Amino acid sequence: MKLKQVLLSVAFLFVVQIASAFTIRYYNQDSKSYTLEVRSNGSTQKIEFSSSTTSSASVQTSASEVEIKTECGWVKVKDGAKISIKNGCIKIE
Repeated sequence: MKLKQVLLSVAFLFVVQIASAFTIRYYNQDSKSYTLEVRSNGSTQKIEFSSSTTSSASVQTSASEVEIKTECGWVKVKDGAKISIKNGCIKIE
């Protein structure tokens, strides 16, 4: 019986982690891909933006806003935001 409770708890935590993805819709105008540092809730992660494409990128966090380090400095971005990347800098649409 305790094993079932433990397995249900682990499954619940796994589902919560999946549901807490922070997603950004982006258009990278540069012919260069970028892997940028992201700060949220006191921790750092990496996020990848493919070259010359429109797509979505995600990081695992429960925050509603993150900071992304670009060649032009740190930029605050909200969950679900649409951004464009040009010359390594982020512009929020």
